[in-house]
Amino acid sequence: MKLFDVFPLFDLNIVKGNGCYVYDEKGNEYLDLYGGHAVISVGHTHPYYVEKITDQLNKLGFYSNSVINELQQEVAQKLGEQCGYPDYFLFLINSGAEANENAIKLASFHNGRKKVLAFKKAFHGRTSVTVATTDIPAYSAPVNDNSNVTFAPFNDIEFVKKELATKEYCSVIIEGIQGVAGIHIPDDKFLKELRDVCTETETILILDEIQSGYGRSGKFFAHQYADITADLITVAKGIGNGFPMAGVLINPMFKAVYGQLGTTFGGNHLACAAAIAVLDIMKKEKLVENALNVGEYLITELKKLSGIKEVRGRGLIIGIEMNEPIKEKRSKLLFEDKIFTGSTGTHVFRLLPPLCLTKEQADVFLTKFKQIV
Repeated sequence: MKLFDVFPLFDLNIVKGNGCYVYDEKGNEYLDLYGGHAVISVGHTHPYYVEKITDQLNKLGFYSNSVINELQQEVAQKLGEQCGYPDYFLFLINSGAEANENAIKLASFHNGRKKVLAFKKAFHGRTSVTVATTDIPAYSAPVNDNSNVTFAPFNDIEFVKKELATKEYCSVIIEGIQGVAGIHIPDDKFLKELRDVCTETETILILDEIQSGYGRSGKFFAHQYADITADLITVAKGIGNGFPMAGVLINPMFKAVYGQLGTTFGGNHLACAAAIAVLDIMKKEKLVENALNVGEYLITELKKLSGIKEVRGRGLIIGIEMNEPIKEKRSKLLFEDKIFTGSTGTHVFRLLPPLCLTKEQADVFLTKFKQIV
C-alpha cells in the first residue's frame, strides 16, 4: 500500500526538533519559521510539554467523554483566564475544520436560520460546510455545493449590512487574519461595525482564530485589536503544539442540547495534557508579548528592504508579497540557507514561526532574506 498523494513534498525527512529548530535524518539544522503551518506555538520538544504528556500517558491515555475528565475543566479554566473570555463555555474537538463545522452548526441550531455569510479569499476547512465557506472552488466537490453560503467582499460593510438585513443568515464567519489568502487583516473599524450589525440582526458572529489566535498576532486573539467580542471563537493549530486538538469558545447565551454536538476523541486526556502545558508555558514565558515584540521587529525590518511589494501582518503571522514568483527563492532559503518558510499562491512568503522566536533568530532570517531579494 502507498500513501495517497495529496501534498507536494520537499525531499526532506525531518526527524527531530528543538525550540525553533528542526533536524533532518542527516543531522542538518533548519531554522523553522513555519512552525508546521502555525501549529508549533511553544517550540519543538519543550521539556515541560514533553513531561506533561509523558506523565499523563503513564496514567491514562484515553477514556470516553461519557465520564468526568478534570483535565478538560482545567483547560477551560486556564484558557478562559488567559484569552479574556472567562465566562464562555468550551467544546473540545480535534481539528480546525471540525471546530468551524460545529460553530456554524451551533449558530444554526441557535437561531434556526440556514444561510452563512463568509468572505472572499476565506479558508475555513475542507469538511462539508467549511469547504462551502472556503473561497477556493478547487477544494469543493460537487457534493459540497451549498446554496446557503454567500461570499462578501473583504472589509465591505455596506455589502454585509444589505445581506444581513434580510435576517436569513444564521452566522457570519471571518478569520481574525486571513492566512491562506496571504495574510490579510480586517480593518478594526470594519470589525466593530460587523459586530454591531450582527447584534442588530441577531446574526451569530464567528471568529475563526485557528491560524491567527493563541497569541500569534501579539494579542491572544487577533480580533481583540478591534476591541470586540465574538459569539463563537474557533481555535486549533497552536492549542496543542502538535498534538491534534481544537475547540469552540461559546457565548453563555447558547444552551447545550444533548445530541446536537459530540465527539469521540475530542478533549482526550493526552490532548488536554498538551493543551495545559501550552497554556502554562505561554503564561510563564510571556510568549504573547514575545510574538508582538519580535513580530514588530521583523515587520519593521522587512519593510526597509527593496524588491518587496508589500509586508502584511501582526505579531508572528507575516506575509511578504514579492513582485515575482518566489518558488526558487523559497527553495534557496530551505536547501542552501537551511530556513523553513511557508508560502501562499505564487508570490507570497508566509512566516508562522513558534512564538518563542528570538530577535537573534529573526536576524539570521533577515540576513539571508536580504541576500535573495
